[in-house]
Amino acid sequence: MTDRDNLLAEINKKAVVHGRVVLSSGQEADFYLDLRRITLDSVAAPLVGRVMLDITADLDYDAVGGLTLGADPVAAAMLHAAAARGQALDAFVVRKEQKQHGLQRRVEGPDVRGRRVLAVEDTSTTGGSVMTAVEALREAGAEVVGVATIVERGAAPRLAEEGLTYRTAFTLTDLGL
Repeated sequence: MTDRDNLLAEINKKAVVHGRVVLSSGQEADFYLDLRRITLDSVAAPLVGRVMLDITADLDYDAVGGLTLGADPVAAAMLHAAAARGQALDAFVVRKEQKQHGLQRRVEGPDVRGRRVLAVEDTSTTGGSVMTAVEALREAGAEVVGVATIVERGAAPRLAEEGLTYRTAFTLTDLGL
């Protein structure tokens, strides 16, 4: 089995929770994808890093990250998977609001100014969170080459409307949802 096959099996086994929930977008759903059960799992997280690198291999970027909290473990998994492949890839964290003390940065980690970056997220329904990250990255002087998620849950039309290249490892159909 491939890394993608193994990751799909891990998601189906550990992250799909059935029952009525309200998503961060405010929408209601009959199931929840708790992808932190994947991105913070010792078996699944390395698969996340490799699969996300594979689906974005044709994009030219040297740093990866997104809006905290969903993006943080995805970016870390990609950073470590890239290092294991002998590639250099920095990660960053985008705060929801600019810090009011210290260096008062909104984008933490290596400086993204003038760099080609990939915005990531675990899953996206409306694209709101990832667009918040994209806007912050652009304000920080980064060139956003695209967006990538583990599971596409409905954000594709908005990201296309925004003119962003969008990659996803899985759709709800892949998960049988």
